[in-house]
Amino acid sequence: MTAAMTFNEPTERVQLRSAVAALAAEYGSDYYRARAREGAYLTDLWRAAGGLGYLGVNIPEEYGGGGGGIGDLAAVLEELSAAGCPTLMMVVSPAICGTVLSRFGTDAQRRRWLPGLATGETIMAFAITEPDAGSNAHNITTTARRDGGGWVLDGRKTFISGVDVADAVLVVGRVQDESTGRLSAALFTVPTDTPGFEARPIEMDLVSPDHQFQLFLDDVRLPDDALVGDPDAGLLQLFAGLNPERIMAASLATGSARHALERAVAYAKDRKVWRDTPIGAHQGLAHPLAQVKIELEQARLMTQHAALRYDAGDDAGAGEAANMAKYAAAEACVHAVDQAVQTLGGNGLASEYGLGAAIAAARLARIAPVSREMVLNYVAQQSLGLPKSY
Repeated sequence: MTAAMTFNEPTERVQLRSAVAALAAEYGSDYYRARAREGAYLTDLWRAAGGLGYLGVNIPEEYGGGGGGIGDLAAVLEELSAAGCPTLMMVVSPAICGTVLSRFGTDAQRRRWLPGLATGETIMAFAITEPDAGSNAHNITTTARRDGGGWVLDGRKTFISGVDVADAVLVVGRVQDESTGRLSAALFTVPTDTPGFEARPIEMDLVSPDHQFQLFLDDVRLPDDALVGDPDAGLLQLFAGLNPERIMAASLATGSARHALERAVAYAKDRKVWRDTPIGAHQGLAHPLAQVKIELEQARLMTQHAALRYDAGDDAGAGEAANMAKYAAAEACVHAVDQAVQTLGGNGLASEYGLGAAIAAARLARIAPVSREMVLNYVAQQSLGLPKSY
């Protein structure tokens, strides 16, 4: 006898979505844009969400979290984004860093970091990208070497989100095996006040409360327990964080697409140009908006599917699904924002409606945290078995 397939989310997650949506509605896109223009972070919303337990729904209960999965955390971010308050730090702090520490950290590391990540009182950034590595993690040159009872870290990172609000950064580096000379990936927790750690802001045309930084690691001395897990399992640990990253990025994009679509539909129902007929009655606008709705729902289903596979412990299947979800969600978000601007006409670029700033943010979804081209490479090689092109 086979079990019935269902596409309905658990009751607890539906209730979580409703509660998060109610909180986010108290802030909304006006709050988000105001904080972004001020160059400030969404601190009030972050603290409120953390205090209610929403930021730590995926953290184990014994460390102060909700004991749920990445699907629950993704639902939180989607609802915040749908209300006009997307934040990259949810992708980074509880999703990537929280997941890696939960799965691979020592008990001491979990006790130190996870309770704060669960409440939002501690924020952790994630540093993998380098100026000369980009999407090729094999070219990472940040290295860590043994020095007495600790480590010395040297290197450079770029486009690292939220270092200005972070207490620590989970840094991806390379460690040399003393017997073989082989370099392997390793992850280190680096408090941002560590001597030798320097963060410089990157000036961006994108107006966002999540700021980007270059990191300079010059003779950064760390204790032995800064190393997370086993350096021989560094790649496994890394991908354990990158699959949730893609799922969360997809949720941010689908939430942002929902926000843009809702703005466009409301305007199309109200705006009248010819007689007393709303512009939404005309197929030239109605059909493109309907197409956006279809693409959005397809992306949401793929994202929920990816989260389900990850939470079931299917890392291989989750990798394929997470990449597909991220691709679909990014495309849906770009299309949704573009069509929303087109629906509003000149008002689509007026600050009052907040869609102009969303153009650049939506475009970012195609680039980060993994480009659409690298997703297509992954699917071509891993899903279709085609030869590697690089």
